[in-house]
Amino acid sequence: MTLQQLEYIIALDKTRHFVRAAELCGITQSTLSAMIQKLEDEFGCRIFDRSAHPIVPTEAGLMVIHHAQVILFNVRQLQENILTEKGSLTGSLSLAIIPTVAPYILPGLIATFRKEYPNISLKINEMRTESIIRRLHTAEIDMAILSTPLNDPKILEVPLYYEKFVAYISPDEPIYSQQEISTSEMPMEHLWVLAEGHCLRNQVLNFCENKTFTPTYEAGSIDTLVKIVDYNGGYTVIPELHIALLTETQKLNLRKIVRPEATREIALVIRHHYVREGLMNAVANSITQIIPAHMVDARLKKFAIKL
Repeated sequence: MTLQQLEYIIALDKTRHFVRAAELCGITQSTLSAMIQKLEDEFGCRIFDRSAHPIVPTEAGLMVIHHAQVILFNVRQLQENILTEKGSLTGSLSLAIIPTVAPYILPGLIATFRKEYPNISLKINEMRTESIIRRLHTAEIDMAILSTPLNDPKILEVPLYYEKFVAYISPDEPIYSQQEISTSEMPMEHLWVLAEGHCLRNQVLNFCENKTFTPTYEAGSIDTLVKIVDYNGGYTVIPELHIALLTETQKLNLRKIVRPEATREIALVIRHHYVREGLMNAVANSITQIIPAHMVDARLKKFAIKL
């Protein structure tokens, strides 16, 4: 039994397909198949049921895969601890981020990360929450920045910061005269929201107390929502960090949302078997340098991330 063979069965369990598993491991399909067969012969049991489509682990295989995950986790944790002791933070990092967060932190994050961690190759993809979760499960990305909680037992969430929502209201809207807006006073018929698939849309509708809502148009970005209000009236709800992108005239259209105050949690998320806490702290440290201090999670200000 070798660590490579354990890597191969983990890859096959993730993909449930020999060709894709071989591509994931960077070897030929025949090599992957032969090495797994050799491991099965050594254990004296079948790890995968090859007659199923897609293939699935056997009952014994599930136990083997579980132990393989634990062994590989411990090995990687040991490697990471050695690198940390040597003060060496190198390698590559694949990071995903949701569209309703990306415009506010990506420019500063990229610049800060490149300056502070020049030996790390950073690859960033912008995608919606559903795609991020799927790719975390299959280890196609290392970590992600998105709105939580996700309520997914396979994913670990580390809160980064908390962001308030504010209402952006046309001067022609009756509620414009109010200095603050209660969620119970928000007229749904005049509300502009993001399209289906954006977590921000669901958050807005939730704190609007699930009133009946039939959209006239659903936008693809927060900037578009603001422009729609400017030209067509009504109002929308935007995150706190978007305020810096508004003109001074547009800022006059902002109102606080109260009773209850609307806030979202933005977190760094990983799958449970991810071990490179040094890279997690690199991302978290970069973000704390570009986010206003009052928004940063109190624990992150005091402690490093420990897995």
